[in-house]
Amino acid sequence: MPTPIHRDDVGQMLAEGAQLVDVLPADEYAAEHLAGAVSIPLKTLDATTTTGLDRDRPVIVYCWDYQ
Repeated sequence: MPTPIHRDDVGQMLAEGAQLVDVLPADEYAAEHLAGAVSIPLKTLDATTTTGLDRDRPVIVYCWDYQ
């Protein structure tokens, strides 16, 4: 179940083994992304593209929000 987190919690979660997924389009991911993030563009996010994620570890999904 999705749970909102504050950006200040990301570092600790990553240190504890969370996975980081960037859902921006591939070209934006290539231009700039957080260290350690894997790219799974939102338009391709499905059961097939997430097979490389460990279901036993938390997943942090992020994108840039212009608002």
